[in-house]
Amino acid sequence: MPIYIPLNTSLKTQNLHNLSSSLFLFLNMTPRTFTRLSNLIHIFLLLSLVFSGNILERVTSLGINYGQVGNNLPSPDKVINLLRSLRITKTRIYDTNPQILSAFANSNIEIIVTIENQVLPLLQDPQQAIQWVNSRIRPYVPATRITGIMVGNELFTDDDSSLIGYMMPAMINIHKALVQLGLDRYIQVSSPSSLAVLGESYPPSAGSFKPEVSSVMQQLLEFLEATKSPFWINAYPYFAYKDNPQEIPIDYVLFNRNIGMTDPNTRLHYDNMMYAQVDAVAFAAAKLGYRNIEVRVAETGWPSKGDVGEIGASPMNAATYNRNLMMRQFAGEGTPARRNARLDVYIFALFNEDMKPGPTSEKNYGIFRPDGSLAYNLGFSTMSTTTANSESVTYSSSATKAKRSLEYWTILILAMVQVVMLRLL
Repeated sequence: MPIYIPLNTSLKTQNLHNLSSSLFLFLNMTPRTFTRLSNLIHIFLLLSLVFSGNILERVTSLGINYGQVGNNLPSPDKVINLLRSLRITKTRIYDTNPQILSAFANSNIEIIVTIENQVLPLLQDPQQAIQWVNSRIRPYVPATRITGIMVGNELFTDDDSSLIGYMMPAMINIHKALVQLGLDRYIQVSSPSSLAVLGESYPPSAGSFKPEVSSVMQQLLEFLEATKSPFWINAYPYFAYKDNPQEIPIDYVLFNRNIGMTDPNTRLHYDNMMYAQVDAVAFAAAKLGYRNIEVRVAETGWPSKGDVGEIGASPMNAATYNRNLMMRQFAGEGTPARRNARLDVYIFALFNEDMKPGPTSEKNYGIFRPDGSLAYNLGFSTMSTTTANSESVTYSSSATKAKRSLEYWTILILAMVQVVMLRLL
């Protein structure tokens, strides 16, 4: 089927002349010239995507965490509008809220659900696991695109290790229940860990698990390999910077341009801390014999507000961190140790949550305020400027702007192709 690209009437004649001239030259070029031209066209097309104003629309490896610890959050249907304004099609919730799962039906938004930590002792019983899947998952699929079940969240921390013993039996029982119900082909089972599971993380190649969790991590990795599921981590460079701002450069943790660091063992260069954290986990898994486990980031983010001692918590730093992270996601980057594998990342979080315990920063990780307005300016023209209470979302990159952008880049590429071919022939 031919593709029709609308152009302004005054430009059609000239563009047709340019196109016919380009086609004549195209048919008479040498193979070497064709190869060189093909490489240049790829560059022009990439530029057209970058400057078209819709950069987030093409990101498939980026998700966002949808926390609900607030007393003033918008309804789930309004949340769907906000996710669309971000051009994000993946989210994660920290429970199996039936209102959310029902609202997300037929939205085409992928959703990962979470089994709360306090439920894990119950799921040591296989029958309870089947009942849980039957009541919490089965009624909503396939209309709601549930793609993963997180069994607990950060079951091992430096302060509490009492829950990690429940993890593997619960995961195995939930997976068996999915198999029994024919849902295991669509839903992965895993459990996100904090970086507290690492005994060593610097340099990344020295990454290793703490002795007290090494046995459980071995079981987890064996399960993930058998079920083809990823290893999820919560990675927060903010915490490292807050605790040691004199030694850790702010640009290194914010994905800004900086000299970075080179791992002395692998000679891999790292220009940001989050990639170093991810690779440290990958190296730790490799030391236990699991070199091909995919590592994904379940949570990462930066607070826009904090208490007096919470150095670095500011709207500017939060915007810089998340904007730079989104740009890298758009570029499809992998980490230095796995450059050819796109890194899946879920930003924390969608909303500021006023009922979360702890310091002020814990309440202020959201990209949005509870009323749906932006907590800070991320700098993307595709972002919504309306609130969650609006009936529809208005994109600043409207159809008119998109049409003009398409026309502009079509004309530019045609002109550049003609100039390049004239010089190459």
